[in-house]
Amino acid sequence: WYFLLIPWYAALKISTLFFPLFYLQHQRSPQLRQWLVKRGQSTFTAEAGSSSTPAAATVPNVASNRIVGRWLLGCSGLVVGAIVLGGVTRLTESGLSMVDWHLVREMRPPQSQAEWEAEFSKYQQFPEFKIMNHDMTLPEFKFIFYMEWGHRMWGRLVGLAYILPTIYFWRKGYFTRSMKGKVLGLCGFVFFQGLLGWYMVKSGLEEKPESHDIPRVSQYRLSAHLGSALLLYCASLWTGLTLLLPAQKVAETKRLMQLRRFAKGTGGLVFLTALSGAFVAGLDAGLVYNSFPKMGDRWIPDDLLAFSPSLKNIFENPTTVQFDHRILAISSLTAITGLYLFSRRMVLPRRAKIAISLLTAMAYGQVALGISTLLLYVPTPLAATHQSGSVALLSLAIWVLAELRKMPK
Repeated sequence: WYFLLIPWYAALKISTLFFPLFYLQHQRSPQLRQWLVKRGQSTFTAEAGSSSTPAAATVPNVASNRIVGRWLLGCSGLVVGAIVLGGVTRLTESGLSMVDWHLVREMRPPQSQAEWEAEFSKYQQFPEFKIMNHDMTLPEFKFIFYMEWGHRMWGRLVGLAYILPTIYFWRKGYFTRSMKGKVLGLCGFVFFQGLLGWYMVKSGLEEKPESHDIPRVSQYRLSAHLGSALLLYCASLWTGLTLLLPAQKVAETKRLMQLRRFAKGTGGLVFLTALSGAFVAGLDAGLVYNSFPKMGDRWIPDDLLAFSPSLKNIFENPTTVQFDHRILAISSLTAITGLYLFSRRMVLPRRAKIAISLLTAMAYGQVALGISTLLLYVPTPLAATHQSGSVALLSLAIWVLAELRKMPK
């Protein structure tokens, strides 16, 4: 549950970062200015010979890069919160409780009894209520509504955490030309992520007379939604780490180049494994074979290729989706173990060794969580922890790559 605390810590860090900056701009306190300069958290400059002259535009340097790096790490923490909260919303089957989307109007939840009954009445017109929850009471509806509402409001918080500081830093001159393109891309990706979330929800609200399955969102749209969130997180974390952690001087040997390629491939495999978990969640594939290491009494189940054409099984057959997730997880564990053993025969900086060791330990812990979740029939707390573990594993893989990156020329 440590990762459930990351978003709150990130929000606290962002607030403690920006309060002194805004206070400094408006109060011009010499003591506060001196304190910030000593801590290396300010790049404010004043024109020579005039202490009362407004601060001039800054030029990006080590101190401003440190501020931007911490901001991006804070934003990545908020994205983790959105991912975890989205996973819990999915596990509690709350994602279809809000049947429309408004950027501002839905920020205020129903207040009176009449408003709640009107919202409940709208929900009753859609397939999830008609097929699954036809005996649901209003208090039960309030629970799933607040779960989805909280996820959406957290998404808006993420958007503000990216956009508002971007405007401020841009005006203060904290961004280099290349960084301007990166932060614009991140802000655009946040907007795209919100639209993709509603596009996903709409797939679960559609009437499907030809289908006898329970109402659920499209596993394709769910994986796209999670995948885009993971990409946003990875991009923010990578950019923040490269600003905060200077590249370490290591001799460019053939073995180091091999280790770097090995680490990149391993990171890609970890990302693919996390993404395959979205298909497992979208199809409830964690409930079809609750045994390990075999699936039932077989290593390869009979219904692995039950759908036609065969390619359809990879994305729509719950058995195949679970089988693929198992294979990817075991492959990731094997690759990380190989990376660890390969790195032990090399002379690496201390931080790089620590990062690889933590990645290896987390990989074994994540596999243990996954097996436990499967054997216990996917209890919500354990499943949410397993999903959080996938983000932790991905984070450590990015840290390893940041430590092994080349020195800039």
